[in-house]
Amino acid sequence: MDYRPLGNSGLMVSPMALGTAPFGGANGFEDVGNVGVDDARKLLDIAFEIGVNVVDTADLYSLGVSEEVTGKALGNKRNDIILASKGRSPLSDDPNASGASRYHLIHAVEASLKRLGTDHIDLYQLHNWDGVTPIEETLEAMHHLVTSGKIRYYGTSNYSGWQMMKMLGKAETHHFIKPVSQQIYYTPESREAEYELLPLALDQNIGSLIWGPMGEGFLTGKVRRGQETPSNTRQGEGWPEPYVHDMERAYDIIEELFAIGEAHDCSPARVCLAWLMDRPGVTSLIVGARTEEHLRDNLAAMELKLSEEEHQRLEKATRPAPLYPYWHRIVCGMDRLDPAEKPFLDGYAETIKHRTDDRSAKSKGDK
Repeated sequence: MDYRPLGNSGLMVSPMALGTAPFGGANGFEDVGNVGVDDARKLLDIAFEIGVNVVDTADLYSLGVSEEVTGKALGNKRNDIILASKGRSPLSDDPNASGASRYHLIHAVEASLKRLGTDHIDLYQLHNWDGVTPIEETLEAMHHLVTSGKIRYYGTSNYSGWQMMKMLGKAETHHFIKPVSQQIYYTPESREAEYELLPLALDQNIGSLIWGPMGEGFLTGKVRRGQETPSNTRQGEGWPEPYVHDMERAYDIIEELFAIGEAHDCSPARVCLAWLMDRPGVTSLIVGARTEEHLRDNLAAMELKLSEEEHQRLEKATRPAPLYPYWHRIVCGMDRLDPAEKPFLDGYAETIKHRTDDRSAKSKGDK
């Protein structure tokens, strides 16, 4: 197993982690999965057997039931792995049962510890930005939770680039312990993280844990142009994520995943994961599964080696539009490019060149 450091820490994590959103299946998460304790234990054992050492959950998943199932399923193996959870989400109508306040975060961690049946959480993640609580209060709470031993490390989830930099800057200014990771959404169909979040990860040495790497089931092969999506899948049951900007483009990407998968005699899901695993700034992919078959197929992505040509095919087929200020740096021929964003600018440069060449050819033809 090729273990990777989690950001600026000494914690080594596997390139794939097991997500537990399908555990529980209650309180609005029925469409995600309803994996009980016995089946959860089997899935955990399959992952651990091949070297996966991270299990990720959250108090939001089934409003705590997922944590309860995870804790029971782990049993005496809890201290053999890195246990990650998340908090900050609204859990009731109580206005203080939400957010990143000192009050809520300390209460949320203590509640998660009880549900998980453990005395500490290895990685605790702020599940989303809180635009009301002063960042200094949040940082002080996280610093306290680490120094008290209730959590070992902490990170963020679903922050924008400026929000993450604000947290890092304020932590440094006030000498608080800094976050070591970010949990973000990133797929071949949705590469917006490349604009700010992944360059930030490279520049600031922040670990990036990728949630929903197959688009919440969208890129598993169950969704395909001209076919009805099976009703026993998350996408077939009307799950609201992901937001797809261009459905025709998405269908083209899915066909590309199928084509490369056929060359390797494997599923498009496995191709999707293998490609993402090697992208700049990516530390680990979080996969969740309802069945042993799906989990084994996903984990097999760690053994799939795509050729450089296949990597480039997928990169070109899925490349996002060069937004400002990125296209401007390329059009103006800027030198001294930052090494943290250069891996992504190179693709934009090719897109802009082709667009410029096409425009020039059309202009000459009009004359």
